[in-house]
Amino acid sequence: MIDRADHFAAKLAYETDASDLYARQKAADGVMVIDVRSDEAWAQGRIAGAAHMHYSEIATRAPVEIPVGTEVVVYCWSPGCNAGAKGALEFAKLGYTVRELIGGFEYWVREGYPIEDADGVHRRPVDPLTGVARIRTRA
Repeated sequence: MIDRADHFAAKLAYETDASDLYARQKAADGVMVIDVRSDEAWAQGRIAGAAHMHYSEIATRAPVEIPVGTEVVVYCWSPGCNAGAKGALEFAKLGYTVRELIGGFEYWVREGYPIEDADGVHRRPVDPLTGVARIRTRA
């Protein structure tokens, strides 16, 4: 039987959330964010700074495009989509340190983090059910 502490430590080793990923992006710590959705989904919008690699292409593209040893975070649409898990599995089989973004693109957007599309980088308002809208004041 698995110990509870081991269970939650494993979850944190294999998953990350939007706020932790955003903090890592701001710190520029070298994590690579990969959108594993379709071309059409990518065109609709993506996490700012993410690269696109459909999960079915990872086995052939990743070894050529991403140095082994690079930490990778993959995401798909939402908690109702398993493409992120499919992508994470492909990266893991190749020996990458990989995490799946829980909540996917949906929660990234709902929490107000930067998204990118053909019009550039922007943010949508924070959904009060998923994040805290911080009031900005002038100093």
